[in-house]
Amino acid sequence: MNRKILNLALPNIVTNITVPLLGMVDTAIVGHLSETHIGAIAIGTQIFNLIYWNFGFLRMGTSGFTAQAYGSRRLDEAVRVFLRAFAIAIAIALTLIVLQYPIALLSQYIFNGSDKVLSLALSYFFVRIWAAPATLGLYAIKGWFIGMQNSKLPMWIAIFINVVNILCSLLFVLVFHWDIRGVALGTVIAQYSGLVVGLFFVILRYGKLFRGRMNKAFLFETLQWGAMRHFFRVNGDIFLRTICLAAVFTFITSESGRISDQILAIDALLLQFFTLFSYIMDGFAYAGESLVGRYIGARDRHSLVSTVRHLLVWGLALTALFTAAYAAFGEQFLRIFSDKQNVIEAARPYLLWTLIIPVCGFSAFLFDGIFVGATASRTMRNTMFIATIAFFAVYYALRMIPPSTNANADYIQNNTLWLAFMIYLATRGIGQALMLQHSVYDKANH
Repeated sequence: MNRKILNLALPNIVTNITVPLLGMVDTAIVGHLSETHIGAIAIGTQIFNLIYWNFGFLRMGTSGFTAQAYGSRRLDEAVRVFLRAFAIAIAIALTLIVLQYPIALLSQYIFNGSDKVLSLALSYFFVRIWAAPATLGLYAIKGWFIGMQNSKLPMWIAIFINVVNILCSLLFVLVFHWDIRGVALGTVIAQYSGLVVGLFFVILRYGKLFRGRMNKAFLFETLQWGAMRHFFRVNGDIFLRTICLAAVFTFITSESGRISDQILAIDALLLQFFTLFSYIMDGFAYAGESLVGRYIGARDRHSLVSTVRHLLVWGLALTALFTAAYAAFGEQFLRIFSDKQNVIEAARPYLLWTLIIPVCGFSAFLFDGIFVGATASRTMRNTMFIATIAFFAVYYALRMIPPSTNANADYIQNNTLWLAFMIYLATRGIGQALMLQHSVYDKANH
């Protein structure tokens, strides 16, 4: 079982390490320009997180449905899942482009920061929004590959995207001096390049599956409302769950900016620790999606239980490794993203939270993959509701306690924000652990 998990997890880990590089590279490039640029890229990136996370079901729902179709050898249904997901992705993306100005206006009310920070953030937004069709189309492609038990193709696509992104962003910023717009344009070019490569691999590797089925009758059956209803029902739960996820991260960025531009820059850097760990763990979570969906489709309860147990053991091992690495090299990690000594020194008192992130977060990441593979979307939604309520309840309850002096008010408020975030992560993992038997294991019996 460990070999099966690693065969899927390792390519996914490589893929997921490269995914945050789209944001990390942007942060690193502008982090050497000014503190204002760090805050702007944090807000700009968070605007797209708020948008794209809400449509994460295009990947998660696609992988779960595809894995179960693969496990039960219903290849017709696997093709239908891809076509539904990709068509919905393009439709949503075009809608986002049409609505870009209302989205930008709303973002100005949601996020806090100085006028200069917000102006730079919107400059980034108005360029990068044109990548929406490529970004969401890649969600569908990646989810489908994972469901088909193929994690290597997403890995090569992600590596290609990030190489293009790095080269273009460096060229546009350091050579052409296009500032934050150059960073955004690099991302746009990289995403469309990745979409072309992704579709090429779909045709190259799975062309036979599609060629015998691409006729009017098949397409009509695939896209009619009756066939789409179950897809939307499960993905509707994931959509609501992701709204909560986006709300928490949007609030963290917005509240950081409300405290001060420096706190906004600090938290943007500290969240890179979370991003790195989450994407490493998601490599194993994606392996869980593939294997859990496959074994539920095949009604193989023994392999299903074994998969979950082995995934949790891997999660504990990685938690210990990351906690030790962050303790030993936390400040050096910060310096990758900024050479501004005042920001590094101001961030140092908050580095303790980076040691707690793996402990509180590992089970939440793994169970997300396990529950996605089981298409147990309602349980995911409900536990996320509870965790989100806990986050805001803890934060506002502690905010009611006045600081001892005004001098440490910002420090206390930011620590309160991070404490609420840790409770949010832990609540997600605990809630899903309690529902594992009913929502996952019992599905292999039906």
